[in-house]
Amino acid sequence: MCLNFGDKRAECAYCKNMELTGKLAEAFNQQITLELTAATVYRQLAAEMEVLSFPGIANWFRAQSQEEIVHAEKFIMHMADRGAHPKIGEQPAPSLNVRSVEDAFAASLAHEQKVSAAIRELYRVAQNEADLDCLPLLHWFIDEQVEEEATVGEILDRVRLVGDDGSGLLRIEAELASRDSAE
Repeated sequence: MCLNFGDKRAECAYCKNMELTGKLAEAFNQQITLELTAATVYRQLAAEMEVLSFPGIANWFRAQSQEEIVHAEKFIMHMADRGAHPKIGEQPAPSLNVRSVEDAFAASLAHEQKVSAAIRELYRVAQNEADLDCLPLLHWFIDEQVEEEATVGEILDRVRLVGDDGSGLLRIEAELASRDSAE
């Protein structure tokens, strides 16, 4: 709500300059939905790891799920700060075929790559719409996705390296169990 004009934001020159274009607002809404879908994917991966008796890895995936919710909130707050109305779209149920720790991290990496591509596309939309106010937020997300893909890729490489070696998987399990959901 505008402090100068209340519900009449359209009369405020400052608010007019802050508004997201319709195209950009739609792209933000799609990204919010994708981030929340990612949270659901990670919750499903956590459940799958519990079934496979890897509670530490399940903990890591639960923390990832929480992080995706925080990401969605960042987009929601950016929209709200600029007077746009966030709309959360329908999230499909995760379609995962997880039979191993490797399957779980391969699915995780594929999903992070999908999110990265969507953020890069959102950045292009912001550039095309000449919306400079979005760029710092989107730069943060680009950096975050580079880190996410590197982290998941490294874990996947380690899982593949140990293969079916139970002691190797248990070591990875122990390392991932220590992750705090606040990270």
